[in-house]
Amino acid sequence: MVLSRLILNLRHKRTQSELARPHELHRTIMSAFPDELPCGERVLYRIEVDESRGQVLVLVQSQGEPDWRKLCAVQGYLRRPPETKAISLALSAGQVLAFRLRANPTVKKKSHQRAPDEEPRPNGIRLGLAREEDQRAWLDRKGQQHGFQVLQVQVRPEGLQTSGKRETVEGQVVSRRMAHLAVQFDGLLQVTDPDQLAQAVHAGIGSAKALGFGLLSLAPPQLLGASG
Repeated sequence: MVLSRLILNLRHKRTQSELARPHELHRTIMSAFPDELPCGERVLYRIEVDESRGQVLVLVQSQGEPDWRKLCAVQGYLRRPPETKAISLALSAGQVLAFRLRANPTVKKKSHQRAPDEEPRPNGIRLGLAREEDQRAWLDRKGQQHGFQVLQVQVRPEGLQTSGKRETVEGQVVSRRMAHLAVQFDGLLQVTDPDQLAQAVHAGIGSAKALGFGLLSLAPPQLLGASG
């Protein structure tokens, strides 16, 4: 597994555009990888904005080695050359680790037919969980599914992340606007199933992973707050 650290210039027009349009940032990140990823490959990333320093930290996790030369060629976009290192997971049951997760906590609801000629969505719709108690409960459920127990957590709501993208529908280009509830979780967890937790780290947790959600960062407890 490979972890890359990108420091973007917050004052650069391209950075500002990508923060307003997360699909653009996703395309920028994916430009460092082959058009077709190997089977099972998942590229995850997390954005952390530091307005006081005028920079944006982007952590990118991948299975293969990225090629960041295209970004390095954009004058003023990066504050410093990308940092890339190989990492490995050595997890054991009962181990206590610090974690950081920027997630889109949602619940899936069944959709109802809106008109006589309109079919309900087969997979239902996702609704954001706005209350902190619901967000904590969501994280606890994810822990049960993915091999960890939350020992303590700080919940930092980031509000709605809006995004838009263009799609071609029946030969016409249409714009879609979407909003995702963003929450950052920082805390301590205990490993209950090392294999399940390792899979969660590789695959990410929750929805909207292409928009900067789902990357679970782990670190020794003394590094809490420095895992990103």
